[in-house]
Order: sequence, then structure tokens, then C-alpha cells
Amino acid sequence: MNILFLVLNVVGKGTYWRALHLARELVKREHTVTLVVTAKENRFHLTERQIAGVTQVETPDLFSGSLRSGWDLWNALRRVAWLRGRNFDVAHSFETRPTVLLPALYEKRLRGCPVVFDWADWFGRGGSVEERSNPLLRGLLRPVESFFEEQFRDEAARTTVICSLLEQKAQALGVASETILHLPNGCNTEQFFPVERDAARQRTGLTLSGLVIGYCGTIFPRDAQLMATAFDQLRAWHPDARLLVIGYCPFDIGALVANPEAIIQTGYVAADRINDYFNACDICWLPFCDTNANRGRWPMKLNDYMAVGRPTVATAVGDVADLIRQEPIGLLASVDPLSIAQQTMRLVNAPDLRRDMGARARELAISRFSWASLAGQLETLYTEIV
Repeated sequence: MNILFLVLNVVGKGTYWRALHLARELVKREHTVTLVVTAKENRFHLTERQIAGVTQVETPDLFSGSLRSGWDLWNALRRVAWLRGRNFDVAHSFETRPTVLLPALYEKRLRGCPVVFDWADWFGRGGSVEERSNPLLRGLLRPVESFFEEQFRDEAARTTVICSLLEQKAQALGVASETILHLPNGCNTEQFFPVERDAARQRTGLTLSGLVIGYCGTIFPRDAQLMATAFDQLRAWHPDARLLVIGYCPFDIGALVANPEAIIQTGYVAADRINDYFNACDICWLPFCDTNANRGRWPMKLNDYMAVGRPTVATAVGDVADLIRQEPIGLLASVDPLSIAQQTMRLVNAPDLRRDMGARARELAISRFSWASLAGQLETLYTEIV
């Protein structure tokens, strides 16, 4: 099949990775995949390149920074113009903001190409828009996000969803249950894999002794405060504990805790070094508040924790809680700092349990949550509609 992926994200950000990993696995299955994404900086020029057999088309966007997130009409029109004269068997739109929705509708209505919508985040009313701290911006974006998120769901021949809550929302919007595929994120086991902890700490410049708790990537404000308070409680019981925040994080976590010297925030980490940072950790955290924004997603950071074979302490929120109830890969805490710290100490005091949970997490990463397995499910879906 000749498959078109439409992604609103900038290269290297967010859902870009979900789409790229699926695309690479589909290419291995001898399909042709074109991945259309937003360029990092270009405002006028369109660029094409090959990545592991995937044709990546980077389209220009007039906005900058975080505003390059699916809203620019110029970006959408450049995509439509690029599509003219090209034929695809199926078009998969990752989310439904304008820069992916308009090209998808062009493919469906003018080219007769069946369309699939992927729903990986609850952006609109009740979802992540409610996490914005600026009330004016929140009020302006709420109806716009909700319109694009909800209005066009019946245009898709099939729908892929990242979690059960979004599956329920799709059904409530009239999407037939038999047309929905539950497709969580997969694990990048080529980039992330277990190595000896002390060797990893040496390579990253961390001291060999002491407890290291890991957290990866961005975080909502309320979740950041929950994590900071839980870490303060953990430090009261385990004074040498450190919190390693890997990759980009929008908050200074050190400013939120009683002992800022115990916080290590790496900022951007090169791809060839990031595996060592994960392996430097003893336990990883997912300290999420019980919000629709958190229940309506699947955090890819959990897949990275699984791939390196580290146990996770997570709050009992969303599909993550269901997985940990089914599989012994970590412990669940209530949405309470004391509970998070208590469950962490349970693992600290049970090294054999930590080892066994980490081993099971790695097993799941290379089987049920491999990108190859998930791409196989997607291939079946495409075959049904083409």
C-alpha cells in the first residue's frame, strides 16, 4: 500500500515519534509511507528527506515555537498543494487540527482516498485546554479546540485511539465501535535498553551511590507540584534521594522542593546519551493528577521506562493504572504525595521486587508493546478499508 501520514507536530516533538515509529515498521512490511510533518523553522520552503525508508515531507509554518502546533492555514494549504497529482491508498491524520484535517479532507473528498483519524490527546473542552494557566487563553482556545476535535469524527473510515477514555469519547460522538482500533504507544527498544546502572551513572557524571528517581519530559503544572511534594516526603525518609528529570521540562522543579540541590534537570539530551540517563535511575515516576487531560492520553515516557527495564510508581489514573493492575511492572499510588512516597519506599526496600518488575517491563516492551506488533494491527486495519 501507498500510505500517507499527516502529523501536525514539529519534527522531533510529541506525536511525531508515534507516527515515525509506525511508519518505519510499515516500511519494513514493504509498504510505501510518506510522513508529512511541520518543519522546525522554515516559514516558506518545503523539504523532503528519507528516514529509514520513510519519505519525510517537512512543510513550512508561519508561526514560531509552541504555536507551530497545527493551526497555520499557510501550512495546511502548502500540504494540499503538495498532494496534488499524488495518489495514496489510505491517509492517516494524527489528530484533527487544521494542518492535518484539511489535507485529509482533500484526500477524501477530491481524491477518493479513505481516511483514518488518530486520537492521542484530549485537547478540547474538559481536556488539556483546562490545564492552561492563562484564563483568557483558556477561554479563547476551548471552543476552537473542541470544534476541530469533535466536529469531523464521522469523516473517518476508521479511528485509532491511544486510550480507552478517547475510545469512549469517540463512541459518544457517533463513531461506531467496530471502526475503532485501540492503539497505545509502543516501545523503542532499539534506542532504549537495559545497561548496568553504575556504568550508566559514571557515563552521565552522576555519583554511584544513592537513590535516583527518574522522570522524563514535559509535565502539567498541577502534576509538577504533586511530584515535588511527593519528592519532599520521600527525602524526609530517604535523605540521599535525588530526582533526575530527563529531557525538556517546562518547569524548574528545584524551585518547587525543599532541597533544590537534590534535583537534576538535564534539559535536552542527545539521542546517543539518553539511554544512560534512564539506566541511571532506580525507579521511575508517573505522578499524575486525576484529570481528563491525563486520563485522555497514554504517556510515551512509560514506554521508555519499560524499554530500559525500570519499575514505575504511578498514580492510579487512566489506562496506565489498568496496565499496572494487569502486569507486575510497578506499583500504583493514590493521587496523594504521601502515597507516592510510600509506594516508592516499598520498592526501595525490596530490591528483588524491583528487579523482577523491571524484567517484566522489558518483556512487555519487546512483545505486546513493540512498534512492530502495533504496526501489524495497523496494517490489518488498512487492509480492511483499502
